[in-house]
Amino acid sequence: MRPDLPYALGGVALGVLLLGNAALAPDAGPVRAIDVALVLVMAAALAVCRRYPVMALIAVTAAMLAVHVRAHPGVSAAFPVLGAVYVVAWRGRRSAAALASLVFLGGFLARDISVAPVDRPGQLIVERTALLLGWFVAANIAGLVARQRRAYLEQVEQRAMEAERTREEMALRRAGEERLRIARDLHDSLTHNISVIKVQAGIAVHLARKHGEEPTAALLAIQEASGAAMRELRATLDVLRSPSDADCVGLARVGELAERTRAAGVPVQVTVTGQPRDLPAEVDQAGYRVVQEALTNVARHAGPATAQIHVEYAPAQLTVSVTDDGQASPDRPVTPGVGLRGMGERVTGLGGSLNAAPHDGGGFAVRARFPLDGPA
Repeated sequence: MRPDLPYALGGVALGVLLLGNAALAPDAGPVRAIDVALVLVMAAALAVCRRYPVMALIAVTAAMLAVHVRAHPGVSAAFPVLGAVYVVAWRGRRSAAALASLVFLGGFLARDISVAPVDRPGQLIVERTALLLGWFVAANIAGLVARQRRAYLEQVEQRAMEAERTREEMALRRAGEERLRIARDLHDSLTHNISVIKVQAGIAVHLARKHGEEPTAALLAIQEASGAAMRELRATLDVLRSPSDADCVGLARVGELAERTRAAGVPVQVTVTGQPRDLPAEVDQAGYRVVQEALTNVARHAGPATAQIHVEYAPAQLTVSVTDDGQASPDRPVTPGVGLRGMGERVTGLGGSLNAAPHDGGGFAVRARFPLDGPA
């Protein structure tokens, strides 16, 4: 309804102008109830002219011809018809616009001839006919120009969208090629080295048990961690080769991370508060990676320490934190490495925030917050 409001207001304004001119013009006839009804019909037709252009043009033309014949308000009767002609031409109905123009001009001319003064009939008819003819030609041309301009703008917009789509396709193709290159490099180098570590650790465990000795906890942790690394690396390679597949890691596997860290000699406690729920895949994976990297840093840098994992589910936010009581201190600032920078990129890329710093009581704390109340 709102797009029709300007048309309705225009019809009302033209109706008021038409009635006022009919009441004030010295050569106009008396305005009666039927004339007011015809003006209301004209206003109603203009109100729906955008949706039903041809029907509205017919109604406006007929109503204004009738008003002109009955009350003869002068050229003001042509104003509503001119507006309807412009809209119809703008909507591409050129034949209907031209025919309505000729019909109205013919009726207007016939009425002028019938009531023209005897002393100067030709002069009055020529003046009004020339004036109205110029107006109707201009209305038809203006409507056609407006339609061509709109078509041109739509074509420009379509070309811009096509160019943007082409750029996106090229970017996706290049990204796919880069993913495949990274996958090949990882497979050729990192996969081989982790496989060697896993095989050597397995052989050491086998030989120890063969000699009746129990393998050390560190050796078992190396064997378990290398196996987990191989599984995650294969999953990562699958995602790189087929990016539409979802990663298999998420916060539901935080318990496995804690078990592997305990096997490496770091006591870990896991706490979950709030009501666990389904998370966006990107947030779920990023939360898991934050915990994984934080536990790796605890095992590598904290020294003898214990770690606490806290996952907090809130209606609009997910908070993941990992704290330890290790050797870090506010007096010795930590230089962010590749791991911390990667965590920050993951979190901020999803609209969240990351805080990683030593805390006052000694030790290090990593806290990531992810918004859940809107699109990332």
